[in-house]
Amino acid sequence: MEETKESLIFKGVAERLTLGITRILENMPGVVDVRFVEREPAEKRSLLSWEQKNTCILPEDLRDFYLTTDGFTLTWSVKLDSECVPLGLMMINRVARLCPLLQPVSLFSLPNAPSLADLDWEENNTESGTGHSPAAPHFDSRCRIFELDSCGGNGKVCLVYKNCTPGVVAQQSEIWFLDRSLCWHLLTATFTSYYRLMITYLGLPEWQYAFTPYGPSPQAKQWASLYQPLIFSSELSLADPAGDSHLNKLDPTKAFKGKAKIPIPKKKQSTQCSLGSTAKSQGSTGRHSGGKR
Repeated sequence: MEETKESLIFKGVAERLTLGITRILENMPGVVDVRFVEREPAEKRSLLSWEQKNTCILPEDLRDFYLTTDGFTLTWSVKLDSECVPLGLMMINRVARLCPLLQPVSLFSLPNAPSLADLDWEENNTESGTGHSPAAPHFDSRCRIFELDSCGGNGKVCLVYKNCTPGVVAQQSEIWFLDRSLCWHLLTATFTSYYRLMITYLGLPEWQYAFTPYGPSPQAKQWASLYQPLIFSSELSLADPAGDSHLNKLDPTKAFKGKAKIPIPKKKQSTQCSLGSTAKSQGSTGRHSGGKR
């Protein structure tokens, strides 16, 4: 009886953590092997130790999340013919794996070895940013970056603290996506918003690229059109409400600028001439026919 009660309690917690997405996935055609990894809550001392070690204060919603479960992993597969192919992955790293993206320089590393900080220059990463997009994070000491999800090798979702000062505790954080070309893209301002976003996109491959100017790969778009058609049709309007920003647009005035157009008067004149010649030919035919009569 106690085991049944504990299983019901865990099932209720799992339902709240996954927002009921497991039942939705299990009812989708072709979806098999939906797995949610059960984890114990993180200890408060481990959270305090992380904050002291990294000189950062965890956001309140992320702290509450870790006090409920130490990380999050939900996977699901699809059945193609007789083979199960892993497809969806939703993941939040455990506290122990919430590591800095920029690891400290080792004593055994080469003195002139390149690092991510060498790719950071003011031309691409400005402090002020533009009117429509916030300033991108820096790879140097001005930012403290921690990896939340490795995205299956397609990039990294990071917890970013910007405008940091050495020795001063950082408090304000955002969720950013670092793509494979090492370009930053803002996802959400809070962890709760990102968590809901991850659940909404079902952990489909490359779903984070829907928030980039170039979008997911064609193969990822095909999977999205199968399992998230509503999001797939509206994801393009997120970046550009006026139209399909991810599709190639054809501007006739620019593409065909070198083409010489036929002047309209000449075209009309030629048409009139052709009509006149037709009328003359018809008149002459009529005269010939009258003469025969």
